[in-house]
Amino acid sequence: MTDTTEYVAYPQDRTCPYHPPAAYEPLRDGRPLTRVTLYDGRTAWLVTGHDTARRLLVDRRLSTDRTRDGFPVTNARIAAMRGRTAALLGVDDPEHHTQRRRVLPEFTLKRAAALRPRIQEIVDERLDAMIARGGPADLVTAFALPVPSMVICALLGVPYADHEFFEEQSRRLLRGPTGADTREARDRLETYLGELIDHKREHPGTGLLDDLVRRSAAEGTADPADRAELIALAVILLVAGHETTANMISLGTFTLLRHPERTAELRADPALLPAAVEELLRMLSIADGLLRLATEDIETDGETIRAGDGVVFATSVINRDTAVYPEPDALDFGRPARHHVAFGFGIHQCLGQNLARAELEIALHTLFARLPGLRLAAPAEEIPFKPGDTVQGMLELPVAW
Repeated sequence: MTDTTEYVAYPQDRTCPYHPPAAYEPLRDGRPLTRVTLYDGRTAWLVTGHDTARRLLVDRRLSTDRTRDGFPVTNARIAAMRGRTAALLGVDDPEHHTQRRRVLPEFTLKRAAALRPRIQEIVDERLDAMIARGGPADLVTAFALPVPSMVICALLGVPYADHEFFEEQSRRLLRGPTGADTREARDRLETYLGELIDHKREHPGTGLLDDLVRRSAAEGTADPADRAELIALAVILLVAGHETTANMISLGTFTLLRHPERTAELRADPALLPAAVEELLRMLSIADGLLRLATEDIETDGETIRAGDGVVFATSVINRDTAVYPEPDALDFGRPARHHVAFGFGIHQCLGQNLARAELEIALHTLFARLPGLRLAAPAEEIPFKPGDTVQGMLELPVAW
């Protein structure tokens, strides 16, 4: 018998950049698990309940390996990359554990704290330049994007002089209009980073990639397979290391400017900043739609997820579960929001979360402290933001001060 049930389509565009799409309202009815239709007509399970999400995100019967047959895809770009392994995010244990262990020392809380003075210098430099040029300015290109790009370049040992190249390839990778565009961007990034790694073998410098190259040579594993893994790690660290934080800075700023009473609270009490960052992470949920594939049957919440079923975690809905967050659509710095899933949960929880928090705290605090008159330089409803099938954020953010 043909299933004629009409499911909500997923993903969809937001109607307000800091709220889930209005079309997701049927998904916020209290059911922790439901069915949706993906862009290619396939159906998948959509997880919307907070407790269910945290339970399933640690379930080893859900795979992140995108090379598996039937792995769910939410847009043509992901479909175009099917069959190509993505480091960290796209591999399961034990390979994932091995990869994560190689880079984890650079992303600890202690390391993020040690980087704070340099992050502050970068933030001040970018604001100095923006102020010197005068307003109005596009905060995305003048501040939100260059700050995390410079930070991740310094951490990895990637020349910031090449930032226009890798930022453009990252944009095409995440928002390219066609699958071919996505594949070409990935190829160009891999070629660039492969050549950089080869250069570092002969001319080592400072940075995480240099450390990985040195360690590889010392262990006698400088073979083609190891080079390919280093390139894959470099791609994910470089792209995720600047794209996600840049989007959080731009969308976080827009959200605060649309909530002046909350901005006033921050100015009056800077000690609120860590809580404010957690609440913004919860509310904005910019990485909306974590993908998994069931490798075995899973019984949960009165439903059976069958082996071979796709499972999608709607973080924008999960982080507004009324059972956990009263009045979830309100921006409330007083609520305990740290247990959100904006960074995921379990073994694949975002490696760079400590660094991201440090960058967000410093960037937002300094921006609003130095520019007390910061305001939108265009009507809010006319400012473009990103479509629902990619990392959420502002395409541009015209501001004056």
